[in-house]
Amino acid sequence: MEDARAASARNQAAAITLKVGDDTTIVGDGPGAGITGGSLHVQSARNVIIRNLTFRDVRDCFPQWDPTDGATGNWNSSYDSVSLSGATNVWVDHSTFTDQPKPAETVYFGRPFEQHDGLLDITNGSDLVTVSYNRFEDHGKTMLIGSSNSSTTDPGKLRVSVHHNVFRNVEERAPRVRFGQVHVYDNLYEAGPTYIYAWGVGVQSKIVAENNYIKGVPAENVIRHWGGTAITARGNLVDGREVDVVAAFNAAHPDTPLAGDAGWTPTLTRGLEPAHKVKHLRAGAQRGPAR
Repeated sequence: MEDARAASARNQAAAITLKVGDDTTIVGDGPGAGITGGSLHVQSARNVIIRNLTFRDVRDCFPQWDPTDGATGNWNSSYDSVSLSGATNVWVDHSTFTDQPKPAETVYFGRPFEQHDGLLDITNGSDLVTVSYNRFEDHGKTMLIGSSNSSTTDPGKLRVSVHHNVFRNVEERAPRVRFGQVHVYDNLYEAGPTYIYAWGVGVQSKIVAENNYIKGVPAENVIRHWGGTAITARGNLVDGREVDVVAAFNAAHPDTPLAGDAGWTPTLTRGLEPAHKVKHLRAGAQRGPAR
């Protein structure tokens, strides 16, 4: 059975993985432009623009059971809507990422049969990436920046800007960061019923999160500790009130406190605006070509 699953997984990967090369611009022309069930893979490529596309339901039909994942095992799936691996100078803009139409959840071996991986993952030494004016919705593991805690390719890379995006009804990783120097600003977060956290502070991460607007989330649950030591957070509004989310996290988690200075100051801050101005932010794929 496992041999059959692995063979089927290889066939699916060959069918749905779309490779993107150097100096490539992909722009959706008109309403409905996008990719359903396919995965864009930007691997070791430079100068790539992805705009005005809707990515729907990149579903792994053949997830793998890992009995060592967690106390009781878990299903692990493959395929991100967009995967950046060793990519440089990439702009992902005015696009929509969603699991819909999402199948009803089933359970095998006592664990949810998870068929979706990430929406936009940035790994393996990718660098100089901008993620702007996108909508991420109805998903679990949303955006991972950094490959693993032991990566040798990520340190010194993963310089990423994440701004003016809408994260609606996502559970976690908005983003989760290892090693990267990541500026997260002027995003709108609207929590759903399965929300876990927004910013994951991983090993050697350097997140500066400022002027974000967060709805329906207790302040102590905005951040999750994933082995990092610090995060800079300033000017963020939680349900309309400016809150020190680092202090709130530390008060709720005294055994794993985080320092409030990530050790760097962003200099490319054109477009930075007060958090209240993104309370009603509209982002995602446009009806016509993104301008």
